[in-house]
Amino acid sequence: MGYGFNFSYMLWVMLPGMALSGLASFMVKSTFKRYENTGTTSNMTGAEAAKLMLERKGVTDCRIEPVSGRLSDHYDPRDKTLRLSEPVYNARSISAIGVACHEAGHALQHATGYKFLQMRSKLVPVTNISSKMAMPILMVGMIMMSLAPALGTPVVLIGVVLFSAAVVFSVITLPVEWDASARAKQAMVDANIVSGEEARGAGRVLNAAFLTYLASAIASIMTLLYYLHRTGLLRALLNRR
Repeated sequence: MGYGFNFSYMLWVMLPGMALSGLASFMVKSTFKRYENTGTTSNMTGAEAAKLMLERKGVTDCRIEPVSGRLSDHYDPRDKTLRLSEPVYNARSISAIGVACHEAGHALQHATGYKFLQMRSKLVPVTNISSKMAMPILMVGMIMMSLAPALGTPVVLIGVVLFSAAVVFSVITLPVEWDASARAKQAMVDANIVSGEEARGAGRVLNAAFLTYLASAIASIMTLLYYLHRTGLLRALLNRR
């Protein structure tokens, strides 16, 4: 069996991963668009909703500023800044409020020392390096294994270790994103930012967004399992149990 790129990788890893990612992306975009033109009784902008949510929880040292792009919203714990995209910062829709409050949820996680957020933040520099190096090393190692297994195996192992860091990061991201949405859903109602029906719409936006992180994690795990299987490491690990 050759160790380079082959049809099995495309069939069992690449195509399912692309399908999952594509479906998740479609759902978040379509759900956001569905509620993008639906206002709320509070008539707040995304920025106003996020600010109110934070202030009610005693967080007053978080800056909120606009950022270019669409669905480029994020919270940066390094400088305690919540950056909201143009369709969210000044918009007065259910979608805008849902996304803004979700990002405010990350600021609350930071303020309360949420452990999974701390773990993810510590992994960022490691993941940035490992994710860039992993795939080239894995591909080189697989080719080397087809020519000289004794030389290729250590290279593949290095690639697997590097890629594992990215997998761990994507898995840890899941509770971080889910918790931020849970905080947002509760806070939006408690602060009277949205009514009951509006909260359900905002919840659908957040649930759709979570699917993108879930799809990414599944695709990463599938890729790791594929390389473990191709090198025989997966079988060896299972046999040791």
